[in-house]
This record gives sequence, structure tokens and C-alpha cells, in this order.
Amino acid sequence: MKIYTKKGDQGETSLIGGVRVPKSHLRIEAYGSVDELNSFVGLIGDQDINTDIKEVLSEVKERLFTLGANLASDPAKAKMDLPDLHESDIELLETKMDEMNAELPELKNFILPGGHTTISYCHIARCICRRCERIIVGLAQDDFVAPLVIQYLNRLSDYLFVLARKIGKDLNVEEIQWKPRK
Repeated sequence: MKIYTKKGDQGETSLIGGVRVPKSHLRIEAYGSVDELNSFVGLIGDQDINTDIKEVLSEVKERLFTLGANLASDPAKAKMDLPDLHESDIELLETKMDEMNAELPELKNFILPGGHTTISYCHIARCICRRCERIIVGLAQDDFVAPLVIQYLNRLSDYLFVLARKIGKDLNVEEIQWKPRK
């Protein structure tokens, strides 16, 4: 199988289902941004971190690929059976956040990104996740998007924030608190 087809050289691409759309289409931006997020989640998982966290991140990468496949599909024309997200995918993130939060000090200030490369990667992924969510909310205003897609991304951004704090604790890195000027 060749990687290049030359069919996209004129600025269009095909959705699952065969519909051709401009590469600037919001659906393309949505799944492209999810792909970017998935790459950063992979980068976090490649760091020297807890094995349990790596396993959760592997699951997240699988779910993001599922999410991307659904976004790459024309809801009206795709006849392929695509994998779906499940409530249990969101529950996993919530459970893991609760477990990490139980080990963390109470959050009393806004936290700035930084302190360690891995913490910063988590914050970059969190920001990309929020962008994905915004794009997909916009897409959902005009086109079908499964509600669990938006819920999953919302919860994932929260998970990535808590993960940044947990990794900081595991690495004995002091959180950088935002101190507004007066």
C-alpha cells in the first residue's frame, strides 16, 4: 500500500464514506487536532513515569484513535462499523483522577506549567485537548458528533491537568503557583 495517492494535491481529502471535502473543513481540523493530541499523549507515555500511568495513557491513545475515526467519518454516508466510545471510557478517567487526587495536596492556587519536561508535556497535551474540544463543539453545531466525544475530551483535559500534578509529586517537583501582580 502506498502512503501517497496524489488525490489530496488539490486541497481536498476523503472522509470515511467517500465524501470529498476541503482539507480546511472543520471535520478535518477536528480529527487532525485529535491526532496531534494523540501524539503528545504518546510523548508523555514515552517518559520515565509510573507503569500504571503508562497503561492508562495507552488506553487513552486507543480511545483517541477511536474518536478520530468517528470524526473522519461522514455521518450520513459511512457504512462502515466504527468503534465507539463508551461511558466506561469516561469513568476510567474519573476513577484515575480520583486516585491521583487522593495523593495530592488540596489545590488552592492556579498552577503554571513547568518545573519538569514531563509536567510541561502534560500541560501542552491538556491545551491541545481543550482546543480539540472547542473545535468539535463547533462542528457539533452543524453536523453530527456523538455526545460522548465531547464528554471524553472534557474529562481527558481534566485528567491531563491532574496527571501533571501527580507526575510533579512523583518527581518531587514543587508546583509553580501563579502569583498575580498587584
